[in-house]
Amino acid sequence: MTMGYDWLGPAMFIGALSFLALGYPVAFSLGGVAILFGAIGIGLDLFNPMLMAVMPQRIFGIMANYTLLAIPYFIFLGAMLEKTGIAERLLETMGILFGRLRGGLALAVVVVGALLAASTGVVAATVVAMGLISLPIMLRYGYDKRLATGIIVASGTLGQIIPPSVVLVVLGDQLGISVGDLFIGSLIPGVMMAGAFAIYVLILAWVRPSLAPALPESVRTFAPGELWARVVKVMLPPLGLILLVLGSIFFGFATPTEAGAVGSAGAMLLAALNRQLTWNTVRQVCDATLRISSMVIFILIGSTAFSLVFRALHGDRFMFDLLSNLPGGQWTFLVVNLLTVFILGFFIDFFEIAFIIVPIFAPIAEALGINMLWYGVILGANLQTSFLTPPFGFALFYLRGVAPETVSTQDIYRGVIPFILLQLLVMVLIILFPALVTFLPTLGSG
Repeated sequence: MTMGYDWLGPAMFIGALSFLALGYPVAFSLGGVAILFGAIGIGLDLFNPMLMAVMPQRIFGIMANYTLLAIPYFIFLGAMLEKTGIAERLLETMGILFGRLRGGLALAVVVVGALLAASTGVVAATVVAMGLISLPIMLRYGYDKRLATGIIVASGTLGQIIPPSVVLVVLGDQLGISVGDLFIGSLIPGVMMAGAFAIYVLILAWVRPSLAPALPESVRTFAPGELWARVVKVMLPPLGLILLVLGSIFFGFATPTEAGAVGSAGAMLLAALNRQLTWNTVRQVCDATLRISSMVIFILIGSTAFSLVFRALHGDRFMFDLLSNLPGGQWTFLVVNLLTVFILGFFIDFFEIAFIIVPIFAPIAEALGINMLWYGVILGANLQTSFLTPPFGFALFYLRGVAPETVSTQDIYRGVIPFILLQLLVMVLIILFPALVTFLPTLGSG
């Protein structure tokens, strides 16, 4: 490439981000920038026009990717649990079970939020669902507005790192590592995140009981054995389904795609047993699955075109030379990487970051000798934090859209701050102690 045109690669990257900042659809922003800079590159005789003939082959390669088939399965699984009311009954039952404790309802939100977030893997769907289901109940029983909104938003983003998750499927594919290993490696950090939230709620409820009162006696009074019968009927089946999906992956009985298919079939079975498997429900679940899956595929096609032209203009080489020669080696690169992803998480969703940013940073991380499994889990935790951070965190706006007028935006912003600090603490522990990520995959392979 002529030295005078080295700026075209970075300019292409900045152009794509500019279109995204202006609100243009992601897939079309990436594809449009690719066409524009492709025409510039051909006009300046920087690469052969025949290079664009590779595009259809790359798209068909994406469609043949077996790992990505897990995406619609996990979306279907989560949507079925949500649309049939299984998740709502799970939350109510767990809230009653923990009702004697101060902060018990918030604990139930952490557990159910983590399960729902993991099964959908889509922050928007989880936060909106948890906001509609649990926020009115928590406010009705005297919970502080900031605590209620903070725990809902934080629990809704746990799906970034708790398996099984669509986010981890995409991340594993983009990093070129086993999705099963990524699921297993993120298990301990994910449990640490949820555990940190739960411990914080218990301590806060003990120090300031008025912020998270126990449920009234009238709500949690049942005939002998009735509560445990409800626990067996409402809680154990969905929990067993999630454990079946994870266990089949952990013990090597199934790939993530096969486990996702089993999970989807299991979710339909649970819906049928609860007499909620109607044609209308199936239609709604399929519609949600189709919409999200189609969005992902269109982004993949746009990002493939973008990547093809970006590399033809040697933008990848420019970024590699720039980031691999930073003073401080691995640690400086990691700081720059995390800051970049954190800031972009304010403006664009995970799928966009995975398909635009990760392919640029991943080869550099590998060249610097960074453990890619550990790197992938750190990226997931980092994105989870950015989705919570005011003033632009996506999850905050999702909850604002379904919260009642009595809850202000300031309540949501202030309520989420303690949970951001807890996530940063866990992320620092993951960075300082890589064995938190690598221990279980090593144990499983052994």
